[in-house]
Amino acid sequence: MAQIVLDQVDKVYPGGVRGINGLSLNIADGEFMVLVGPSGCGKSTALRSIAGLEDITSGTITIGSRVVNDLPPKDRDIAMVFQNYALYPHMTVEQNLAFGLQQRKTPKDEIKRRVTEVARMLGLEDYLRRKPAALSGGQRQRVAMGRAIVREPQAFLMDEPLSNLDAKLRVSMRASLSQLHDRLGVTTVYVTHDQVEAMTLGQRVCVLRDGMLQQVDTPQTLYNTPVNLFVAGFIGSPAMNFTTARLVRDDGAAVVFAGHRLDVSDALLSARPGLDSYFGKDLILGVRPSDFEDAELADPSWPQVGVRSSVTEELGSEIHVIFEIDAAPVQHASITQARTDSGEDDEALPLAEDKTLWTARVAARSKIRPGSAARLSVDTSNLHFFEPGSGLAVGRSALG
Repeated sequence: MAQIVLDQVDKVYPGGVRGINGLSLNIADGEFMVLVGPSGCGKSTALRSIAGLEDITSGTITIGSRVVNDLPPKDRDIAMVFQNYALYPHMTVEQNLAFGLQQRKTPKDEIKRRVTEVARMLGLEDYLRRKPAALSGGQRQRVAMGRAIVREPQAFLMDEPLSNLDAKLRVSMRASLSQLHDRLGVTTVYVTHDQVEAMTLGQRVCVLRDGMLQQVDTPQTLYNTPVNLFVAGFIGSPAMNFTTARLVRDDGAAVVFAGHRLDVSDALLSARPGLDSYFGKDLILGVRPSDFEDAELADPSWPQVGVRSSVTEELGSEIHVIFEIDAAPVQHASITQARTDSGEDDEALPLAEDKTLWTARVAARSKIRPGSAARLSVDTSNLHFFEPGSGLAVGRSALG
């Protein structure tokens, strides 16, 4: 096991395109770190740079106690798991697992011990004599992971290893990966574009955009306290709702938007240093779908908004109520990019030039139906506020 440290790492391609821009990241010994972000954000470039498959332009990468900038991949004591499995089709599962150890001249008894142990760990004992063509996608991915585990490296680097699997299998494989990490305790860097996968796997999650670090923290902290519009829009499904709003102080502090008014408590003002300087000014308001509830089922102290349901999506455990607000959609590159790449662009589409669709998650026993008037309660203790120009969260530190 080993700590991995990236210190001001840059990767500049011919033509001046930056794959990584000043990336500094400290991955603790034994940590499961997930790199997430939209296509082209630099997450795979960062992983390949750690592996030595990409030469960095400047900065330093340290694995354990060694600076590895000039070391070839084979000398970095890491093992990679790829998206496409990369198994040898003419070899059996047992031969695939043993191949890397054989190349390193490991004694035969040691190879046998390690292969047997890993096969038992991954439930591959019954498949050792089969070739990859006779395996399912999930079994092939387990072999690919087993080939990495059997080497007993200082760190695992995983590049979207579950993206070729169907949705149900991805869920079970995520659970298997978490259990494996708990058992092995090996430093793991995992790349994915799927923010749900990132949130369920990572002990910490590093959000990247255009090669730059946006925020790195625990999944729950990223969800509850995003530092900017991009992180707020990218993390969470359904995506956060946004609108331009005004902070006012008349009968008490409140935020007003699209004919609605939500009280802002003194506790919330205190929790967002600098928010009080926005009284009388416009800012961007963010409300998580999970902070809504059917008013008939909610805490009676929560403020309410009257809406008309356009669509309801009944998911069994909950209902998504999609409704329009009488405000133009927020035009900000951070929101557009985050929602497009996280698969939430449907919520971002306006119904008309002056209206925007919002989503509320309410309890499954709610009686709200499509086309009906409804009252939704809002947990205003979790409101999010962003500076319209920079997109930075008001009252949050730069990187979390």
